[in-house]
Amino acid sequence: MARIVQKFGGTSVGDMERIRRVAARVQREVTAGNEVAVVLSAMAGTTDQLVAWTREASAGADPREFDLVVSTGEQITIGLLAIVLQDMGVAARSWTSWQLPIRTDGAHTKARIENIDTAALEADLERGRVAIVPGFQGISPEGRIATLGRGGSDTSAVALAAALNADRCDIFTDVDGVYTCDPRIVAKARKLDRITYEEMLESASQGARVLQTRAVEMGMKHHVRIQVLSSFEDVPGTLVVDEDEIVEQEIISGIAYSRDEAKITVARVADKPGVAAAIFGPLADAAINVDMIVQNVSEDGDETDITFTVPEGDHQRAIDAIERSRDAIGYERLDHDANVVKVSVIGVGMRSHAGVAQRMFRTLAEKGINIQVISTSEIKVSVLIAEEYTELALRALHSAYGLDAE
Repeated sequence: MARIVQKFGGTSVGDMERIRRVAARVQREVTAGNEVAVVLSAMAGTTDQLVAWTREASAGADPREFDLVVSTGEQITIGLLAIVLQDMGVAARSWTSWQLPIRTDGAHTKARIENIDTAALEADLERGRVAIVPGFQGISPEGRIATLGRGGSDTSAVALAAALNADRCDIFTDVDGVYTCDPRIVAKARKLDRITYEEMLESASQGARVLQTRAVEMGMKHHVRIQVLSSFEDVPGTLVVDEDEIVEQEIISGIAYSRDEAKITVARVADKPGVAAAIFGPLADAAINVDMIVQNVSEDGDETDITFTVPEGDHQRAIDAIERSRDAIGYERLDHDANVVKVSVIGVGMRSHAGVAQRMFRTLAEKGINIQVISTSEIKVSVLIAEEYTELALRALHSAYGLDAE
């Protein structure tokens, strides 16, 4: 007998037919003798509608009331699934976040889970009853509903699996696993049987939207085995596990990309101590995350250009912040470009193999693709290129690293 947490996203519970399909999957695990806890998102589109209504009510709504409204979608789906399972003869009950409780910090709309009291829920599981829990939410220190931010249901599921010491956390989505690249662009992309937490975390942070980054971080911290599966196809998925669970580790596990990038160049500033702080300080004050950074010093060493990237949604805010600090920075020109894409080569095998970056640069050069910015980590090399070359770059790199399916 195993203890399993199953999480189903919005498209998986989009209507009653799909909720019944979810119920059938849950019933299958119960019939196999397993203890099952289920975490649900709201029906697809529901949270967007709830957000729209709160903004229509007030552009500056109290975050606590905002969270109360947008959290209601999950309460609908957990109740409906419990009813369907009971009608099928499966013992089940729904638990709201305050009934367990799931405790969070007080950062409404972007709260973080601090702990989950599972005593009552575990007693139910041991009696053979399915426990159904809402994703995306918890209870703040002042006893108010607090939401975790968009995509927070993945985090809820992994946190619950950790609290329950579950054998596995199954994340059901509209894809059937983790691929070496986006199969919509690279036809020869292949599904991975297993991927390490570190690789999945890099992939998620570099644009792959299979799993939410915070969920992967939590899985890695608590050693929760995560399986990514399709809600609509009964096929094997991809396991996200510790590196020591993968016997033969590929040098490169995948190619990720992100179109959510904008490049900004602060041109001809004095090359002296404090200039970088003058540029990036205002961005930090505006809560704008800076990713890739490169500095080019002039031949005489007196001036420099500093180029960096920010999320595309923060593009204009970043420009405004820099322009407001023009006197303090002392730059001559501000250039910016949102028609860029970040492409990343990822793999834990890079730690022990040389030449990975060189192969990336040579492959792009052979295709006539100019690299604008480069950044690296222990298991990742990222480059910024013109957006028009996205598909060409992904396909060429996928082949260059031997990732194409046979």
